[in-house]
Amino acid sequence: MPDSSEPVSPSAYLPGHFSGDPVALARSLLGALLVRPLPDGRVMSGRVVEIEAYDCPRDPSCTAGRFHAAKSREMEAAPGRFVFWVAYRHPLLQITCRPEGVAASVLIRALEPLSGLDAMLEHRPVVRELGLTSGPAKLVQALGIAPQFRGAPVNGAGLYLAPGEAVPDERVSVTARVGIREGRNLPWRFYETGSRWVSSGKPSMELTT
Repeated sequence: MPDSSEPVSPSAYLPGHFSGDPVALARSLLGALLVRPLPDGRVMSGRVVEIEAYDCPRDPSCTAGRFHAAKSREMEAAPGRFVFWVAYRHPLLQITCRPEGVAASVLIRALEPLSGLDAMLEHRPVVRELGLTSGPAKLVQALGIAPQFRGAPVNGAGLYLAPGEAVPDERVSVTARVGIREGRNLPWRFYETGSRWVSSGKPSMELTT
């Protein structure tokens, strides 16, 4: 876990911002900025255009498939911490929510790159830029943010999440989450309608309105 004396970014969300309902937080974080400053002075950043919520006290997916006891314990950390789960050997970036001791998180599924594309391409060489950050495993690789940030606060100097321009309701699509077997009926995936950076993941089921 990173040293607690690590400098913090003054423009970032405070960890306490994440102490509430992960579903409401996920919706509000569309348009937020994930920023990864590098030691050489370059800065990689992107807008959140797709995100999911996981709320274990009322979420059947937490006891099936991708979640297991050890992973749920990691999600019980204090709010506003970066944690990872591994799906098909790829780490995926989550942020813990709710008070410490309650397993809940949001999962960042896709970013629209804003800066540092040259550095992203060094981490994740792709032919088409659209393949850089249009998925949860892709963005982790492109930003080079796996294990060293496990447990780090969301306002750390090396990786932080900051407010961006809010996405209005008329530009938000809501679906079931991707790749789960339980809790498929929960409308806890949010993405920016029309964004070409949204992942190709298919919702676990079609929801009726």
